[in-house]
Amino acid sequence: MLLQWINALLFVGITGWAVYMFAAVVYRRYLYIRLGKPVRLTRELKARLSQFAIQVFGQSKLLKDRRSGVMHFIVFYGFIILQFGALDIIWKGLSGHALPIPGYEAFILMQEITVVLILAAIGYAAYRRYGEKLKRLKRGWKPSIVVYFITSLMVSVLLTMAFERLHEGHPWSALAPVSSSIAAGFAWMPEAAVAAAYYGFWWVHLLILLSFLVYVPQSKHFHLITAPVNILVRRTDPPGKLSKLDLEDEEAESFGTGTIEDFTQKQLLDLYACVECGRCTSVCPASSTGKLLSPMHMIVKLRDHLTEKGAALTSKSPWMPQAIFGSPGVHRMAATDLALVGWKGQGMTDIGPTMAVQQRAWHQVEGVSPRDVQLIGEVMTEEEIWACTTCRNCEDQCPVANEHVDKIVDLRRHLVLMEGSVPQEGQRAMQNIERQGNPWGISRSERSKWVQEIDPEGTMDLSIPTVKDNPDFEVLFFVGSMGSYDNRSRKITRAFVRLMNEANVNFAILGNEEKNSGDTPRRLGNEFLFQQLCHENIEIFRKYNVTKIVTACPHTFNIFKNEYPDFGLEAEVIHHTELLDQLLKEGRLVPTHPVREKITYHDSCYLGRYNDVYDQPRNVLRAIPGVELLEMARSRENGMCCGAGGGRMWMEEDEGKRVNLARTEQALAVSPTMISSACPYCLTMLEDGTKLKEVEEHVRTRDIAEILEESVFGLSQTQEQEVVVQ
Repeated sequence: MLLQWINALLFVGITGWAVYMFAAVVYRRYLYIRLGKPVRLTRELKARLSQFAIQVFGQSKLLKDRRSGVMHFIVFYGFIILQFGALDIIWKGLSGHALPIPGYEAFILMQEITVVLILAAIGYAAYRRYGEKLKRLKRGWKPSIVVYFITSLMVSVLLTMAFERLHEGHPWSALAPVSSSIAAGFAWMPEAAVAAAYYGFWWVHLLILLSFLVYVPQSKHFHLITAPVNILVRRTDPPGKLSKLDLEDEEAESFGTGTIEDFTQKQLLDLYACVECGRCTSVCPASSTGKLLSPMHMIVKLRDHLTEKGAALTSKSPWMPQAIFGSPGVHRMAATDLALVGWKGQGMTDIGPTMAVQQRAWHQVEGVSPRDVQLIGEVMTEEEIWACTTCRNCEDQCPVANEHVDKIVDLRRHLVLMEGSVPQEGQRAMQNIERQGNPWGISRSERSKWVQEIDPEGTMDLSIPTVKDNPDFEVLFFVGSMGSYDNRSRKITRAFVRLMNEANVNFAILGNEEKNSGDTPRRLGNEFLFQQLCHENIEIFRKYNVTKIVTACPHTFNIFKNEYPDFGLEAEVIHHTELLDQLLKEGRLVPTHPVREKITYHDSCYLGRYNDVYDQPRNVLRAIPGVELLEMARSRENGMCCGAGGGRMWMEEDEGKRVNLARTEQALAVSPTMISSACPYCLTMLEDGTKLKEVEEHVRTRDIAEILEESVFGLSQTQEQEVVVQ
């Protein structure tokens, strides 16, 4: 009896101390998150709970990678099941009696099966990290400590259960096959030794469990607590929607994010929710082609910086016990050896070079205050910030609802609005947009020049009325800068206009009154220029009573549909592939001429991941006789970016491999005769890619509208000449 009391008192004391340290560490990190700007959450509780159930309990994002998803599924539910077993083990050690659980023997069998499954899953996790050596997974003692924790915890469960059977004199049982078999191997031990071993392993199990409890919030495994919360409070706005800056706020000291405290509390919660699984980096077009940016390392670096600076600002250490978990210095990026000049990867894409540089460059230094570490420059370099294409593939793959793109744009906003720092090519594009309304700096008065030039011989009998010519129009065709000025994109404009004429769509254009949509300035961080263009465009739309807008540019489509409403736009916005799909279904367009091509379709990021438009372009292609549709290995939600998004269309790629070349190689891997897209930016990048691969003579690049035009009208003399020239 005395031993039981001593055992119980030790249990209460040690468990209480561990729970206190756990609570203190969690609370202190909560204080660090509170340093961020407050964020107002929408109340959409039903939608939040639905996604919470799907992503947390359904593990939907994790199952995007089937093998690791199943492994994580087993561990996740296995630990839920084993919590009841842990309570039973602890209660037995304290009271000498089992918990009153109905069907107790079946409960024990379920516990043993679960332990074996978790051990198998952890074994596979170790194999993925050290056998397959997946490049997205970090290696070393720190990333692997959880493997040791879980393995030792599972072994301690089995040994405790085995010696409990010996201690209580239970015979071998088919309902406890593992612990019974282990017990049989130690049946020779005397009773006193068995009792000592039982309590010894009981304490080993408890101490491992409590050590894990204290370790979790001080490691990447804090996601066990923060990830479900992060998913529950995630933004419910349209995917990738950027926040509106109040540029008229006279009390604002700065705009964008220049310090870690400038992020919102939700953005800071993201940092502690990160699993460091590397899925984001593995699909990032910048990481995959030898650029310095790695979404996973970005989150990790911001998290480390938040923890270190948060501790300095709150005077509360993030580590308990300090002697074990404490850090000797602060983290920052090495000032040298960051360059990734030349493509040193293997295959079409390879994240290896980027992973290696990031791991080498992020290091600790002593004698530096976290307050003095600059967020831009020493945590996130400008090179990383400008490398992002804003494709959102990282966010689509993230199993814990982290958002990377808005953080990068917020950093860009600070660079542009507060420091006037932007790459020269991007600065030139924005200056041209500000002065002439287009990135090339061509005269505003030539915006509608395409109307005369797309059919100089008048053979197509095109009717292209302006809003003044046709004040009763139903649909405004917003042509955009690419469709108006770029010679290649004008062919898309021509094809779409011909198809709308054929289907008797009552449309009009703005002509020279049309302005740039502002997508490029906004993604590059120039919120001031964007808002100016936005207000001017909305004023024009109101002037002509615009109620429906169609555009062939996914970037324009996205910003009009999802971001202009914040500034007062009230109009339906559709993409040209959506309209073409609708016209085909209504029988207003009839493709009769066969287009005998093997076509692979490239998903535009701003059409697909941003707006979930995947089927409509494919529906159009399937409606065309003769077309054989081929899917790339990376398509739909996992389609790789062409490299033009986020303002990268107007900036040079100086390091690594060109993103558009990698994407073109992925398209060519399925042996198409034609590569199609539904975005003028994508088409330009893919066409350049075929030229780099020297296959442009036998692999054509076409917009969906151009392919449908060919099937509806047949090849015109002009089009035949274009094919011959190509």
